[in-house]
Amino acid sequence: TPDRTQRLVNHAAWDTFAAMGVVRRFAAAGLDEAARRQGRRGGMRIGAVDESGQEKKGEATCGVKRQHMGCAGGVENGINTVHLSYVREKTGHALIGARQWIPREHVNDLVKSLVMGLPPDLVFATKGQLAIGISADALADGVRFGFMCGDEVYGSCTGLREYFEGRGQGYVLRVPSNFHLTLARGVTATCAEAVRSLLKSTRRWEVRSAGKGSKGGRWYGWAWLATSSPRHYLLVRRHIKTGELAFHYCYVPEGQVLTLTRLVRAAGLRWPVEEDFEFGKDCFGLDQSQVRLCTAIARHTVLVMAALAICA
Repeated sequence: TPDRTQRLVNHAAWDTFAAMGVVRRFAAAGLDEAARRQGRRGGMRIGAVDESGQEKKGEATCGVKRQHMGCAGGVENGINTVHLSYVREKTGHALIGARQWIPREHVNDLVKSLVMGLPPDLVFATKGQLAIGISADALADGVRFGFMCGDEVYGSCTGLREYFEGRGQGYVLRVPSNFHLTLARGVTATCAEAVRSLLKSTRRWEVRSAGKGSKGGRWYGWAWLATSSPRHYLLVRRHIKTGELAFHYCYVPEGQVLTLTRLVRAAGLRWPVEEDFEFGKDCFGLDQSQVRLCTAIARHTVLVMAALAICA
């Protein structure tokens, strides 16, 4: 009943993030076992980071403000939560970690912090910094990824990239066209400038599938450029019809296989986190938490994650 659900998320005594850890280990172990049974032990393991929003009315809900909401297609009043999805190639995927993004003005306002139930020791964190914490939790639980993937919000976060590199974690992260690269002989250029000057020839591009989507194979033109670092590359995706470009900054740790095919596969495996959001919202109310306090929102998210893990 609604009253019992409200008691569970608002008043019951349970450790929210310990429960999230249980869900994470269950989901990862289940997907790994499914891959083993299907003979896909060599399939790629991807950690896909992205945020999902929930529209809210008023100003009383924890973390609510006018901000860009993907679910609304523009700027609306709502809350945003950063999620991590564990993706096993050709096997399945599930959400395994989450942290709500709290605006700086809420963290710094003592009255709002108390009203919204924020932890007393909470400090402001960007979405990239939240992704570091979520990734650290997954690594502490023994979850391993071939690559971490995310959109421009995460690719633009220097701290997140340094965190991954410091732990030998490969990544394929989207970056904006004005992201600066250091190319051979110390030449610096934005992604857009590098493509215009170095990828003019059609022979530098290969048409490959980024995996199957709802309408079949997702075919794009792909090319890559080396940088001054032997472990960093720029992967470029070009839409076959429109010519629109998407840029991925890639890090491949020493000792791992470095091929265009592998990077393209990783880039194409970011999309399942969007499917997790869609399934979570349509089937389990991921974006319909009828609660306002920080802990209650987190607990609602954990319950949806548990439902998704069972269905993965």
